[in-house]
Amino acid sequence: MGFVAVIAAAAASWVFGAIWYMVLAKPWVAASGVEVDEDGRPKDKSPVPFILSAIAMVVVAGMMRHIFSVSEITELGKGLLAGLGIGAFLISPWTMINNAYGGRPFTLTLIDGGYAVFGCGIIGAVLTLL
Repeated sequence: MGFVAVIAAAAASWVFGAIWYMVLAKPWVAASGVEVDEDGRPKDKSPVPFILSAIAMVVVAGMMRHIFSVSEITELGKGLLAGLGIGAFLISPWTMINNAYGGRPFTLTLIDGGYAVFGCGIIGAVLTLL
C-alpha cells in the first residue's frame, strides 16, 4: 500500500462521487439550496469544487492508508468494512452536525453521508487490493 494505491483509491472514490451526484443531482440541488439556471444546472461553473474534492479524496485515502497500515488491515473484506465504518461513523455524523447547524434538510445529510459511506468503502477496498 503506497502512493499509487492512495492515488488509485482516491480516483476511484472521486469517480464514484461524480456518478453518485449525477444520479442524485435534482434532490441534492433542492436540499443544498444551490442556485440553478433555467436548465436546472448550478449557476456557478467554477472548477474549484472539483479540484478541492479531488485533493480531499487524496487526503482521506492517505489517512485511511495510514490507519490500515497501523491496524494491519490488508484483506479486501476488512478494508471494505473499515472504509464503510469510517464513512458511516466518522464522516457522516460530522456532515450531519454541519448540516443541522446550517439548517439544511436531512435529505442533504442522507445524500452527502451516503457518498461518504460508499466512497470510503471504495477507498478501503482499493487500498487492500493494491
